[in-house]
Amino acid sequence: MAQKTKDTLPKYQQVAIGIAKRIESGQYHVGEKLHSRSTLANAFKVSPETARKAINVLVDLDIVSVKHGSGVFVSSQLKAGEFLKKYSNVQAIKEIKQNIQQRIDKQKEELSLLNDAIDELVNQTQSDHIHDLLLPYELIIDHTSNHLNKSLSDLHLWQATAATVIAIKHENNLIISPGPYAMIRPNDTLYFVGDEYTKQRITNFFYK
Repeated sequence: MAQKTKDTLPKYQQVAIGIAKRIESGQYHVGEKLHSRSTLANAFKVSPETARKAINVLVDLDIVSVKHGSGVFVSSQLKAGEFLKKYSNVQAIKEIKQNIQQRIDKQKEELSLLNDAIDELVNQTQSDHIHDLLLPYELIIDHTSNHLNKSLSDLHLWQATAATVIAIKHENNLIISPGPYAMIRPNDTLYFVGDEYTKQRITNFFYK
């Protein structure tokens, strides 16, 4: 990652860092005259103008000095080291920032996938709920029921329980879509649909 970050620096800054490293390592000694700009340009594979800008950076930092008519000379190994240390710290901060950003991006991606999974789960749950609403419940009406020998109309069953009776089984006969005058008799089986609480409401209606 450090190399990738370095490659994003302007060329003249990369050259300035390269020269500073040679000074800090002792390859270029204090008081030593540096090569000409064209020689430095060839060494770092950049243009002479880029080499000139790199030298200007080092001059501003008092790492090298320009003596008119003589050339460029190394001024301070210590300041070259300080410059490289600051550069290293900046690079470390950039790498930490990039690492944090990558983690944030990954978390955003994972959160997006989680949201998609939740949406899919909600959609499936709603689909299952609709399917369940269409499955009929059944209740056997025995002789202990509170409401015997009464019609659906007399019982006001839908108003009391929100249940829709779709069939009544009387002995061996199954009455589909019974009308309002269909009678509820002992040992009948009611088939009805409704929400998740309908079964309990209709049970309470007939037996409490």
